[in-house]
Amino acid sequence: MVAAPGTGGPEAAPAPVPVRMPDHLSADPPTLLTAHGCWYPSADPTGEHVAFICDRAGVPQLWSGPARGTDAHVLDGDPDPVTEVSWSPDGRWIAYTSAPGGGEHTRVLVVRPDGTGRQVLAGAEPGSSAHLGCWTRDGTALAVTVAQPSVSGVEHAGAGHLPSDVDGVPAAGARGPGGAWSERGATATLLGGVASHPASPPRGRAPSVHAMGGPVPDLGQVRGGGLAAYLVDPDGANAPVLLYGEEGAASLRVCDTSPDGRFALVRRGPRGRREALVLDTASGRTTFSLHVADGDPWIGRFSADARTVWLRSDTDREFAALLKVRLDEQGAGPAVSVAAERERSALDLLSVPDHGRWALLAWNVHGATELESVGLPLVDEEGGIGPRHRPVLPHEVVTRIAPLERGGLFAALAGSGRRPGIWELDQGLVPARAGWSARDEDAVPPGRPPVRPVPLRCRARDGLTLGGWYYRAPGREPGRPAPCVIHLHGGPEEQERPVFSPLYHELLGRGLDVFAPDVRGSSGWGRSFVDADLGSGRFAAIDDVADCAAHVVALGYADPVRLGVMGRSYGGYLTMASLVWHPDLFRAGVAVCGMSDFATFFAGTEPWIAQSATAKYGHPEHDRDLLRALSPMSRIDQLRAPVLAVHGEHDTNVPPTESEQFIRAARGRGVPARQLTLRDEGHEFLRADNRRLYRRAAADWLERYLGGGPAP
Repeated sequence: MVAAPGTGGPEAAPAPVPVRMPDHLSADPPTLLTAHGCWYPSADPTGEHVAFICDRAGVPQLWSGPARGTDAHVLDGDPDPVTEVSWSPDGRWIAYTSAPGGGEHTRVLVVRPDGTGRQVLAGAEPGSSAHLGCWTRDGTALAVTVAQPSVSGVEHAGAGHLPSDVDGVPAAGARGPGGAWSERGATATLLGGVASHPASPPRGRAPSVHAMGGPVPDLGQVRGGGLAAYLVDPDGANAPVLLYGEEGAASLRVCDTSPDGRFALVRRGPRGRREALVLDTASGRTTFSLHVADGDPWIGRFSADARTVWLRSDTDREFAALLKVRLDEQGAGPAVSVAAERERSALDLLSVPDHGRWALLAWNVHGATELESVGLPLVDEEGGIGPRHRPVLPHEVVTRIAPLERGGLFAALAGSGRRPGIWELDQGLVPARAGWSARDEDAVPPGRPPVRPVPLRCRARDGLTLGGWYYRAPGREPGRPAPCVIHLHGGPEEQERPVFSPLYHELLGRGLDVFAPDVRGSSGWGRSFVDADLGSGRFAAIDDVADCAAHVVALGYADPVRLGVMGRSYGGYLTMASLVWHPDLFRAGVAVCGMSDFATFFAGTEPWIAQSATAKYGHPEHDRDLLRALSPMSRIDQLRAPVLAVHGEHDTNVPPTESEQFIRAARGRGVPARQLTLRDEGHEFLRADNRRLYRRAAADWLERYLGGGPAP
């Protein structure tokens, strides 16, 4: 617990307790994958060394290497997947987030660049979870967000499973349904009368805020299932300082602090209702708030004089743009203007170095990325942005930008012809692949190169235009309809991008075409398109799947009697929904980590995930009838097609019970149905052996029921 120095006030929400970990100074793992990915770069202050995530050892781990060299090495050899990386501005620490057991309960660690001093800054306590925030500009403290466990007497019990009468197919060595697992009930306290679309907090006031150095308010309600942000000193010289807390919060991240420490930029709110808050750290008062876009959580930065905030926002517009918010002495933002925008293209990523003289912008152009560098006004200057410089990129999509103070940047790139890799762009923005990043030709084993997709547009039955990417199996005779799998992404706010997918590569190798559409609710097509599936609009999203299948059949690409459907997360839900709403259209399905019943999903998921999900799907009490009607389990009697469900055993985002109850009901009706449970995985499958098992099991299932040879 932490209280303000000298106040003797009441206990606040639990402060993170750093825990020292063994140093990893041993040699790299002996077996390294040739076909691997590197992503999420973060450079040291000199720009001469880069920390990044790499899966060369079969699981995403923290690595470091020289900017121009090949001698990269592991900084944390634990098998827990790493998800985010941030090098401190003073160069003394590297912060990162890892997921013990591959689950959803993450923790924030730091390590010295030489691999010593490793410690868990937040999330070490059993059942807790922590997320990475920004460093202060001088590197003396790191912001972390801590998910507060419930103290209402109803604890979140972790990933749940149905009893052992469910016929699961666990991975080798995995605990199947039943066994050591206990039956899961309604283990998340939900919302307590909060409206389906909660209003923003009043301007000038933030809920449950602790002022840095000021008195600590009573945050007992936060301990009942909220989020709290702290500033933590990795050297341990100063106690953690509570910066912001919110009861029932859906998301919370400290994105930046001003150079003088007076203000903090915080992103909060549920999906589709995100807000940027400027927080006065001396008084705990919110001085400015503005709607910001979903997507990348790093929404903006302060200028060097703290009089301007640069934000990635889609407020009052269809597509996210770069906004300039001019702040007064009190941190209020009376003047908001558009600094950079593009017609029908959204700003995906925004990155600004500490000195604030330029910004790096990544624009989403129909799924591909256009990167540009723009000059920003100097301290106290008015006016617009400066000249724009646009590099020619070797691959289609930028997933992360790490600017360098001296100019240039490191960019994580992905494309249809390679796995994720890291490139350095010099001051002239000429890209060069990092020596430790895999070569393009190593994307797949020799013999069958990746397939480059072609964009498709089709029209839904209500006239809405949908988009997507079509992958044609190699060697397929032109003009001959093929067995085709409709693959549905998660989110639903994610977007299909033209990047290499090992899953698609596996399916294409079996002679199965893949159409990956963006149904309504997807990002990249405007804010109205994202919101088009809200409420009863989700029925139309289910119909979009059928309309996409009909379109590729009408084009002569797909065989109408050999259509399959699969997807992960929301795509898993949509797969199950498509199978029961359009039972005669698909011959087989693979549902991965999907929700089968919204009532049991809301009862079993993490409290902060439930809070965010209400804005997207509906309130579990106020919208009970709608959610019941939208649940695949409500129409399970319509299921005809064989279905394979795949789930991670530690998934507390969408608990495994969601797959298990659907498979049990399908088998009870005599429909062929199996489940694959992956050990040491959560909602994302991050280990190479499990990913390979998943790809092959899904491809086996679809090939079995769709066939991979030419159509008769």
